[in-house]
Amino acid sequence: MPDSRDETVRALVGRLDLERYKATIKGLTQFGDRRQGTERNRKAVDWIEAQLRSYGCPTERVRYAYDPPPRPPDARSGEPPPFEPVLASGEVRLGPGGSRFRGIQRRTGVNTDPEAQPDARLRELNREPATNGPREEVYCTKVGATRPQEMYIVGAHLDGHGWGEAANDDGSGTALVMELARIFSMPDVKTERSIRFALWNNEETGLDGARAYVEQRAGLQGKEDPPGSGRYPEPRWLAMVQHDMMLWDHGMPRANGSWSPEQRPEADVNIEFQSTAQRADDAMKLAFFFRTANEKFATDYPAAVGPHMTNTDSTPFMDFVPALSLRENERGMQTGAGWNPTWHQPIDVYQTFSDKDFRLGLNAAQTTGGAVALLAGATLTQ
Repeated sequence: MPDSRDETVRALVGRLDLERYKATIKGLTQFGDRRQGTERNRKAVDWIEAQLRSYGCPTERVRYAYDPPPRPPDARSGEPPPFEPVLASGEVRLGPGGSRFRGIQRRTGVNTDPEAQPDARLRELNREPATNGPREEVYCTKVGATRPQEMYIVGAHLDGHGWGEAANDDGSGTALVMELARIFSMPDVKTERSIRFALWNNEETGLDGARAYVEQRAGLQGKEDPPGSGRYPEPRWLAMVQHDMMLWDHGMPRANGSWSPEQRPEADVNIEFQSTAQRADDAMKLAFFFRTANEKFATDYPAAVGPHMTNTDSTPFMDFVPALSLRENERGMQTGAGWNPTWHQPIDVYQTFSDKDFRLGLNAAQTTGGAVALLAGATLTQ
């Protein structure tokens, strides 16, 4: 006999639509690479907030300052060099291969040369350099009907760089979170627990937006404000799930450095937890719960679980709550080994990707949507 909860969740997840997902990514690309500290980034935050509000999902913003010490500018672009990740617990090494020590590897990096972008319009759109100062990021919340003091956080980062459109990194994750906010905010959807849909800023500078959220709000968890109101500005975190680069799974580079233009037959959704986190055991259990949700609710692509979550906005949360990252590839072993030629490059533009690629991102949305719907106790009213 079918599980009625699964049937309800399947109906909810079925409201996700490939064309809407693509259109949301396309909408984000109008702001170019959305580099933090620029007017195009601020306009993107405004646009995202307007979309979330149009879905009926009430929004708020996190405000913080980004003012790191100056670094010598790049000779070609005149801008500071891109952020390089700090090695942690031996999980990632810089240079060719990331955490892949054997097999075919390619060096990765961030394009800082504007002339590498052949599209003059996009080159001009991305020309404004980043400046230090105040920053904002936006989130919206589906308030739980019976347990509003408990919350799942579903996130992605809105900023990018590399002189492209940041369509994959991370327009694909941002659009995924926005589409989930849309379906969970429909008037006939109720959840027992709250769900927060967060679009972080400053990921490319070192997860600064997510860190600011944790620093400002971790101590507010579960506190009713005002007392007796039944309102919880920061419900107690139950888990944090990040989405970062969802589209490209074309396999390792060939020995001659060329790439397959087609998605590989083994393409899958990668669900990662961090084995060195304080909440690693709980995160592992959550990862396998998400894999089961993929088996139930995703239409095309399977999921794989890995213990190698690194350099993503779920990292600042991982010692507080079970934290996951969903991706197109394993972050350390594949993306870090140069398996994605669009990563931080001028070709990270909408037209680079096929419907097979976009559908991989949609399947990640189905996976997270199904898992969170079950965890939050989603129901559809008659």
